Amino acid sequence: MSKRWDRGKRRSGAEELRTGLPVPTQIVASDEFVPTPQTERQRMVERRLLDIADSFAPRHGLDRRGFLRTSGGMAAAFAAINGVFGPLFAVDPAEAAEPGAAAARSSALRDQHIVDVHTHFLRDDTRLLRFVDMRKDAAAKGWNPALKGKPQSIEQLKFGNWFKEMFLDSDTKVALISGAPSEIERDWFLTNPMAMEARDRVNREAGSRRAMAHAIIQPGAPGWLDAIDRDIALKPDAFKGYTIGDNTHKDLAKPWRLDDEALVYPFYEKAVKAGLTNICIHKGLFSTALEKRYPHLRRFADVSDVARAASDWPQLNFLIYHAGYRHVGGEPGEAWAEFSRTGRLSWVSDLADIPQAHGLTNIYADIGQSFANTIVDDPRVAAVMLGILVKGLGPERIVWGTDAVWTGSPQWQIEGLRRLEIPEEMQRVHGFAPLGAAEGPIKTAIFSGNASRLFSLLSGRTADRFDAHKARYLARGAAPSNRRYGYVA
Repeated sequence: MSKRWDRGKRRSGAEELRTGLPVPTQIVASDEFVPTPQTERQRMVERRLLDIADSFAPRHGLDRRGFLRTSGGMAAAFAAINGVFGPLFAVDPAEAAEPGAAAARSSALRDQHIVDVHTHFLRDDTRLLRFVDMRKDAAAKGWNPALKGKPQSIEQLKFGNWFKEMFLDSDTKVALISGAPSEIERDWFLTNPMAMEARDRVNREAGSRRAMAHAIIQPGAPGWLDAIDRDIALKPDAFKGYTIGDNTHKDLAKPWRLDDEALVYPFYEKAVKAGLTNICIHKGLFSTALEKRYPHLRRFADVSDVARAASDWPQLNFLIYHAGYRHVGGEPGEAWAEFSRTGRLSWVSDLADIPQAHGLTNIYADIGQSFANTIVDDPRVAAVMLGILVKGLGPERIVWGTDAVWTGSPQWQIEGLRRLEIPEEMQRVHGFAPLGAAEGPIKTAIFSGNASRLFSLLSGRTADRFDAHKARYLARGAAPSNRRYGYVA
């Protein structure tokens, strides 16, 4: 998020949100888009949840904050969302009301195999201190009184907290470490060697394959094809690129397209030769408001280059991150209004149309950030997005991603998918298939089956050192922070 982009925006650190809710009740952004202010419906969800917490916390022998950190508090959050947006999430009233009810459900699902192909943390020597500077500025101006007098730290966006949020405070079993490139070398989230070193550290300490890592590509940068050869030697699990170029400093971006034969196809040749066939591509998160600011980046942010590249390179799998979802950072209600008017979602529908239109089976959708955003903005859109993707790509070509740690521990997103169902009327009118049970075939494929196939992971696991570590953590009494680490407006 460049300083020019931030000018005049009142924004503060999301980890200091007052209520410590298990599910965010306003949009939390990384540096990829500008967050929208809390809407009236989101305030209604927040008020309902606090009322539920105040009512049931004494039954659990807890105060409000303590209750909100329990599995009962998580269930209460989805009950509150249902109360505002309609019955989208499966919640038994007893989960919040009766001590032990939600914990029993949570315990029964704890061993579910979940592979998150989209996670982030920042390098130890990061200079992306705007995550701290914005909080200092907010405190100084009085925009967020909760920050006043508190030291602001970047440490919560680094490896140690990422590990806690991913492996201790969520049911995630395998996490893929991702990054983002920049025209300013020091502003890469992680260098590729740093990402591989973190992956190897996790797997060494776990005694099993708990982490994977991307090698980030930067087409057009000086010597970039030579860099690919060096990255291959690091044995990455996949490559990842940003077709809009520099997502951190969009004013410096040098965009490129997947179907650029002269520039990008030589990279594909190297990837195929190395046997690294998973190509992950950032798409979407480019609202109409952002387009007005950077109109030249529009054709690089959409999915219009995916079909030709996937057709020309059937040996490769193209994993389109964020499912190409456009409306993050746009006007509140923009996505639902578009779907109500047209039956489509930009650019999710365009992506979902490709397999049938072109006879392709090597295109996948990651739902990181898009799923999180739509649950908070309007969960009906989350149901629509999943319905469109399952109908167009098939459940066998959707992979689970969360874009954590920007939005805190991914557990609330995991619970969101476990509980989400497409309303029957929406199924009937639009031909959407039901998503089914938390451990049913569709959600199992999304949570782990598809990623396990793509990345040659074992579908089942034997116990490792992390399992023992987590068992001790839970026995001592889990302490989820319910914090978010990006920005809120």
